[in-house]
Amino acid sequence: MKIFLDSTNLTDIKKLAETGLIDGVTTNPTLAAQQQQPFRQLIQDICCAVDGPISAEVVAEDADGMIDQGRDLATIHENVVVKIPMTLDGLKACRVLADDDIMTNVTLVFSATQALLAAKAGATYVSPFIGRIDDQGWDGMILIEDIKQIYRHYGYQTSILAASVRHPQHVLMAAKAGADVCTIPPKVFHQLYRHALTDLGLKTFLDDWKNSGLTLHR
Repeated sequence: MKIFLDSTNLTDIKKLAETGLIDGVTTNPTLAAQQQQPFRQLIQDICCAVDGPISAEVVAEDADGMIDQGRDLATIHENVVVKIPMTLDGLKACRVLADDDIMTNVTLVFSATQALLAAKAGATYVSPFIGRIDDQGWDGMILIEDIKQIYRHYGYQTSILAASVRHPQHVLMAAKAGADVCTIPPKVFHQLYRHALTDLGLKTFLDDWKNSGLTLHR
């Protein structure tokens, strides 16, 4: 499963990109608004930091506006993925952009039927919001499994991008459910590798080494 960062914080993105474990980045208008930087420059800087798909979202609400904005965003960098909302106009725009060979990410998906339509519209990625589904008392992982089953049955090439991830358990369950990508905030990324028993074991090993008087040098 690929791991994307859900962030517009360049400091976090650059630092975590150095691990070699980040495959792409997703952004949204809310995250972009947090940065004191022109949007196009922000996306360009993120594209320079991570060599992978970078989702940049349109803000128009009509199909023609989304198409115009999507085509413009795609000129920023070859790795830009145009993020489009799951609406009828969004599906229309997705179809046109897909026919233009522009990568797309249909976002705010909360049902398997929405994911089916996104795939039929030619979406490169579909983003089910598993955290928000869980907030409503449903199981976001069942949605991932349903989408996976539909895509396999009909041979759709759209990648399932698990979004609205709140904690490491979401990442684990998304991987087990067959999500192609999981996009996570930097905070969750750090939680993936940290464990109290790892810290305790490492401290014990290093304390014992220091007390032994041994050295690695010749």
